[in-house]
Amino acid sequence: MAARAGGARLKDVARSASVSVATVSRFLNGSLTLPSATVQRIERAVQMLDYRPNPHARRLSLGRADAIGLVLPDIANPFFAGLAAAVERAADAAGLELLLSATLNRAERELAYLERMRRQHMDGLIFVTNHGDPSPPGALGPGPLARAINAARGVVLVDEDVPGTAGGKVFADNEQGGELAGRHLLRTGHRDFAFLGGPADLMSGQERLAGFRRAIAAEPGARLLAILSGPYGMAHGRAAAAALLAMQPRPTAIFAASDEIALGALAVLKESGVEVPQAMSLIAFDDVGPLELIDPPLTAIRQPLEAIGRQAVEMLGAAAPATIRLPVTLTIRGSVVPPQTVRSATRRRI
Repeated sequence: MAARAGGARLKDVARSASVSVATVSRFLNGSLTLPSATVQRIERAVQMLDYRPNPHARRLSLGRADAIGLVLPDIANPFFAGLAAAVERAADAAGLELLLSATLNRAERELAYLERMRRQHMDGLIFVTNHGDPSPPGALGPGPLARAINAARGVVLVDEDVPGTAGGKVFADNEQGGELAGRHLLRTGHRDFAFLGGPADLMSGQERLAGFRRAIAAEPGARLLAILSGPYGMAHGRAAAAALLAMQPRPTAIFAASDEIALGALAVLKESGVEVPQAMSLIAFDDVGPLELIDPPLTAIRQPLEAIGRQAVEMLGAAAPATIRLPVTLTIRGSVVPPQTVRSATRRRI
């Protein structure tokens, strides 16, 4: 248990008190009872030398670090920034320090951070990836990221799964979210849909699409006209919206698998003179940014970021890690109205 840089060291206290370094360390950690005369010598040496224990070293001597890590793909993305804030609050409430790292969603950086965790004596790591983990050609079993996660231990996955991993996992109920989006659009009168998903190999987009499909399949005459996959970002939303505008027939409603995809799509629709929601309704997934300030305010499926952060921190100390899926909610704003055909028929009846 070394002192702070530039100050007295543990061995200086031990020498001054005429005891061993181990005796001083165990006494200061509260794990050793000593005769009063020895206690007085140690306390006098601590005071005289102005010895100040390193709290990190002390925690390590007790078998814990009281610090956890959080690895994210991109701290600039509003969803990941919101998740980081939620984990920070949960860690603070638990008396834990939080070490934050951003990988730029690059596999080599993820593997480096996992290896660093093994050397830094953290109490656990909350890990988020935003890409797949394919095995090398000809290899069998889990991919390199899954193997690194399993080797590190004490890792809790959040938001996306990594196939082949066995630790704790905390996800939003993506299928429920897709179904909520589909049902809301169907109730509003839409029958022709498009899904703008994330990367095709990620669990989140697959599950959101599965729930959306289930809702549509339950309604006779409803059609999913387009499924467009790509990165979770505005650029994909822009490209996908441009592709939709070239379609015939054109969908009347879009379900975007993230806020960023939805915002990219909205920008292209506006630039093309397609009014939202009058000519095209739009629902986002995540609801972490100020979507109520967008024109029009975006209807969205909201992920429970506070609950996700809290559950992830609690999962780090769980004796038997499990997979938890937290419910999502539909936030109705102004980006969904009945399609033009339904509105026209209503006006004719009136």
